[in-house]
Amino acid sequence: MIYRMIKENVYSVGAIDWDRRIFDELIQIPNGTSYNSFIIKGNNKTALIDTVDPTKTDELLDNLKRLNVDIDYLVVNHAEQDHSGTIPDILKIYKNAIVVTNSKCKELLSEFLPIPDEKFKIVSDREKLELGGKELEFIITPWVHWPDTMVTYLQDDKILFSCDFFGSHRATSDLFASKDIYMAAKKYYSEIMMPFRAIIRKNLEKLENIDIGIIAPSHGPLYNNPEFIIDAYKDWTSDNTKNEVIIPYISMHGSTQRMVDYLVNSLVERGVNVKPLNLTCTDMGEVALNLVDATTMVIASPTVLTGPHPSVVYATYLANALKPKLKLVSVMGSYGWGGRMLDQIRGMIGNLKVEIITPLIIKGFPSQEDYKKLDEMADEITSKHKILGIIK
Repeated sequence: MIYRMIKENVYSVGAIDWDRRIFDELIQIPNGTSYNSFIIKGNNKTALIDTVDPTKTDELLDNLKRLNVDIDYLVVNHAEQDHSGTIPDILKIYKNAIVVTNSKCKELLSEFLPIPDEKFKIVSDREKLELGGKELEFIITPWVHWPDTMVTYLQDDKILFSCDFFGSHRATSDLFASKDIYMAAKKYYSEIMMPFRAIIRKNLEKLENIDIGIIAPSHGPLYNNPEFIIDAYKDWTSDNTKNEVIIPYISMHGSTQRMVDYLVNSLVERGVNVKPLNLTCTDMGEVALNLVDATTMVIASPTVLTGPHPSVVYATYLANALKPKLKLVSVMGSYGWGGRMLDQIRGMIGNLKVEIITPLIIKGFPSQEDYKKLDEMADEITSKHKILGIIK
């Protein structure tokens, strides 16, 4: 993608990856992504904000050549490769460029890339860098989503270069986001940012008194209505949950499926919103996305070799790692001749600060008595949701 002007002497020079479908060999990105990089031309100095993934080095270098700029400062907000991987190529061409970053990021970059110590300029929180008519301010925002992360603010044009903060995985030729970016941004948050929810809240507070006109993240389109994404992050990182139950499940021979179907109907009858997620055909990113707002998770599985189905193990591990703001968890499922499924699942959710709703593990297909117990589970969930004030 050719470079584009954001404001006078401020340009987007990164690359769009239309074809990428998996990120970090972990996250499915069906709509591709972008690696956003920015040029700021002052009267005296020029700064490049972040680079691109090494696979897109040529596109970044072509844009810089077209702009006919020299680079005095290379600002690195985050050491991860998709932002920093092209640094050696930049330094080889722009031999006088200085890498500007914080001490933690410098430590990581020195381990990842062959950058001489004398090439670094270390900045601290709220330190400023004058370019001549344009001044950069660096704000340290750790754990968004690595310990080294910072954002860069261009006060003269009210632009916040936020790196992974407020990003989304979407390949688009639109420079600025429309409201349909919401779900892509929420999925990005759920998969990358959610484990650091409490810290991100504090980092949001650091931005409250900054006059932001544009947010320019390193993935996805930019925001010229920054309140839209800031308000979304305030909601996602809050402790508030919605009247939602998610049921990640697997059924091998139909018993667990019958239990799930019955519980779904029972909850709906009681005014509870519910989302069953059949893990044979549901991407784990969808599980993460639905964990952002859910109050309750019911893990449902058959028994495989005395334990839960491997796909259920993965989903449970994911939920525990992402540390969502769930309030309630329960387990249900079936077995044929025995097992320790319930104990194993309980042992996998130590990060979740939740109340356990009475579980239900049955032998074989559910009986009428089992269905009554599922109604009792639905009653218990509904009662807890009412106590929390989320059922209107």
